Amino acid sequence: MAISIFDLFSVGIGPSSSHTVGPMRAARSFVDGLADSGEIKRTHRVKAELFGSLGATGHGHGSAQAVVLGLAGERPESVDTDLVPIRMAEIRAARKLPLLGSHEIGFREDGDLVMHRRRSLPAHPNGMVFRAFDADGEILRERTFYSVGGGFVLDETAFPGDGADPVIVEDSTALPHPFRTGGDLLAHCAETGLPISEIMLRNELCWRSEEEVRSGLLRIWDVMVECVRNGCEHGGVLPGGLKVPRRAKALHDKLRDEDGVGDALYAMDWVSLYALAVNEENASGGRVVTAPTNGAAGIIPAVLHYYRRFIADADDDGVVTFLLTAGAIGSVLKQTGSISGAEVGCQGEVGSACAMAAAGLTEVLGGSPRQVENAAEIGVEHHLGLTCDPVGGLVQIPCIERNAVGASKAIHAARMAMRGDGSHIVTLDKAIKTMRETGADMKVKYKETSRGGLAVNVIEC
Repeated sequence: MAISIFDLFSVGIGPSSSHTVGPMRAARSFVDGLADSGEIKRTHRVKAELFGSLGATGHGHGSAQAVVLGLAGERPESVDTDLVPIRMAEIRAARKLPLLGSHEIGFREDGDLVMHRRRSLPAHPNGMVFRAFDADGEILRERTFYSVGGGFVLDETAFPGDGADPVIVEDSTALPHPFRTGGDLLAHCAETGLPISEIMLRNELCWRSEEEVRSGLLRIWDVMVECVRNGCEHGGVLPGGLKVPRRAKALHDKLRDEDGVGDALYAMDWVSLYALAVNEENASGGRVVTAPTNGAAGIIPAVLHYYRRFIADADDDGVVTFLLTAGAIGSVLKQTGSISGAEVGCQGEVGSACAMAAAGLTEVLGGSPRQVENAAEIGVEHHLGLTCDPVGGLVQIPCIERNAVGASKAIHAARMAMRGDGSHIVTLDKAIKTMRETGADMKVKYKETSRGGLAVNVIEC
């Protein structure tokens, strides 16, 4: 499978890539199919059913409103986040839903949007079924989708049904340096003498020009910067009922008034701030970059901010290099492991983001391909077994602090790798294989269902 860096880094809406971005894309794809087949004008009713982790934590993760907005024609990268509450209130009050923004049908959320809290589809924990009916109740169109992490969406044709991995065929572009594993990446680097970022760039040139790649990645960086800025400006309490106070603004104001002289770890406080700011924005339903998921969206921006603020000679070229390298590692994780909390727990989200950030930082610090791979392996290894147990089904506790800690780990991983020569016993591929096997052994209650861990040991109030 050919994965573009702009698949791994995409602009979306909080609080979850798999529970918000994916369902919105699936719903939009479903109604686009109705329009393409000429059946949208005959559609009298649409029913959506969400299963597994989507059904269990979908209300707290914004899945319900994401489906409604997708059916109404919105896309996660362009929906106006400020108008979402108003739009949803209008639809619910009128009990009318404009498919693709124009064809209006009756819509009763309690009957037309079903959240199955304890039922799952066999292929993947994040399953969705959409059906469109005509005025006589006959099914016009039925589709099953799966939100497989990071906003990626597959339909039922991708799953062979025999327990094998999904057959992902969205893009079969022939790449000059195809890779699936970390070993493949290192082999290309050894053969060509190129760094990992350049291997990723040359593959990316199959879809767009070098200038388009650069400008697109700097646009991603701009969104990350804006997200941090918004998080540092907004105070108050996070939505959802847990009454979690937003901390980034107060921390920013405090750090701004300090000079850090004599404090060897002053920079790490800023790293924590950057991650907290992003994930508080995400928890509020704001605009974020899936990096590679929304639940782990704060780690890569935090480490990139660390690079720009605290590393001498940091510049936009370094930002592009960082993201290309991180994207290459993300592609390996996506193809051979998982970036889905519902599939393997938070080791697949925060662990993956930590590995990607560590790799990106190592390359811009001058690390060799083997040192980059070593840093990524450290990032994965030391998140193995991490559960996904959001309290109240909200991407707040422990998710927000977990990003701050993950960002710090990424910086430490990069520094450890840079102090070595790239030689290490556990390869990135072995660590990713272990992650996937650990996820398969992990009980379902620890995989984004809010039925285990902190989710049941912290009183919601």
